[in-house]
Amino acid sequence: MYGAIFGDVIGSRFEFDRGGKTKEFKLFTEQDSFTDDTAMTIAVGEGLLKAGLDADVEEIKQAVIESMQDWGHRYPDAGYGGRFWGWLFNGRNPKPYGSYGNGSAMRVSAVGWLYDSLERTREVARATAEVTHNHPEGIKGAECTAAVMYMGRTGSTKEEILAYITNEFGYDISETLDEMRRRHEHVESCQDSLPKALRAFFDGESYEDVVRNAVSLGGDTDTLAAIAGAMAEAFYGMPIGIMAEGMKFIPDDMLEVLRRFDEVLGRASEEQNEAYAGNEYIKMAVEHFAQAQEAEALAMVLDVLAKRMLEHGQAPTPMADKNHVMRAIDFENATVGGTFTLGEDLRLTIDKMQDSEGNLWTPLFTDEEELNKGDAANIRMNLDIASIIEEAYSYEKSMGLVINPFGHSLTLTKELLKIVLDLYENNK
Repeated sequence: MYGAIFGDVIGSRFEFDRGGKTKEFKLFTEQDSFTDDTAMTIAVGEGLLKAGLDADVEEIKQAVIESMQDWGHRYPDAGYGGRFWGWLFNGRNPKPYGSYGNGSAMRVSAVGWLYDSLERTREVARATAEVTHNHPEGIKGAECTAAVMYMGRTGSTKEEILAYITNEFGYDISETLDEMRRRHEHVESCQDSLPKALRAFFDGESYEDVVRNAVSLGGDTDTLAAIAGAMAEAFYGMPIGIMAEGMKFIPDDMLEVLRRFDEVLGRASEEQNEAYAGNEYIKMAVEHFAQAQEAEALAMVLDVLAKRMLEHGQAPTPMADKNHVMRAIDFENATVGGTFTLGEDLRLTIDKMQDSEGNLWTPLFTDEEELNKGDAANIRMNLDIASIIEEAYSYEKSMGLVINPFGHSLTLTKELLKIVLDLYENNK
C-alpha cells in the first residue's frame, strides 16, 4: 500500500494542473499531504485484514463498507467526491451508485498484495469496487490495478503484464506520455485514468520515475500517482529514502494499519511489531541520511528519535557487569570494547562503543538483527529508547550516540542529542 499512499502524497500539491506537467520537481515538500486516496486505501486494507484472507465476497463487502465509513468519519475533510461523501455518511447500509470514477482503482492496492492467485486477486478487487463503483468500468479499473500489482510482485515481466491487461481489460495505451500531456483534461474516470497510469508504469524505470511520469500528466495527479505508484511498488519495490520521507506525512492510526499489514505479509516479525515496532523508521531515516547527506535528512533522524521516545519505544541493549569485558571487534575504523560503570553502586551498565581514537559512544540498536551483527555482550535487556538517549547525553565519558554501529551507522554528538531531548520535552 505504500506505493499508492506515497504517490498520493507526492501528487497532492499538483492536482488541477498546478505542476506545469513536468517530471522535474522536488519529491516531497511541506505543502504535501495525504488525501482521500490514502484514507480509503488504508480503509480497504484494514477491512480486508478484519474480514480474513478466506472470507467470502459478501463478508469482504461488509467489512470494507464498515471500514470505509469508519475512516471516512475519522477524516471527513480528506477531499472526497460529492456522491462518495454522501455514501460515507449514509448510515450502515449504503448502496452502490453506479460510479465509474477512479476511486475504485486508487483504493485497491491492498488487494494486489494479499492473495495467492490472480483469480482470487481479481475476485476481491471486484468486491471492493462493487460497494460503491458497480459500473463495469469502475470494476474493471480496480481489477486491472490489482492484477498488474499481483503479476508485478510475482515475477512477471512488463511484456507479460502488458499482454495480459490488453487481452483481459482492453485498455488502449498506445498514446505516448507526451501525447497524453498535450490532450490532457482533468477527468476522474477509470476510462481516462487507467490508460494514463498504465502508460506511466510501463514507461517508468523505477518507483520514483513512474510516479514522476504520472504527476507530469497533470489533472488528477494524486490519484494518477496513487494508481501508478501502487503498480510500481509491486514491480520495483520501495526506495528506502522515499519510505523515510513519506512516513512523516502519515498519521499514527494509519501507520498502525500499515504495520499490521506488513506483519501479515511477513515483512516484519511478531517480535519487531511488539517490542520494537516503529524502530524501523529510525533505520529508514539513518539509511536515507547516508544517501542524501542533507540537513533535512538529518533533521528527520532527530524527529524520528524524539517520536520513538514519546511512544515509549524500546531497543535491545547489550549490558555488562563491572567485571565483564566484551571482545574487541573491528567495524570500519572503530571497535567494540571498554566496559565501565555509571557508578560503583550499579552492577549492570550499558556497554559502550570505542572508536579508533579511544572515544566512547553509547550504542542504540534498533532490533535484534542489528545487535547480532556484532559480538554483543551475553546479557541483553530491552530498555526505553528515552533512557538510552538520556544516558548517552548525560554520561560525561560518552561522546554521544551511535545508531546501529555494525550496519548503516550514524553517530550523533551531544549537541544533536540535545535537540532530540528538547523535541521530546516540548512534545510531552
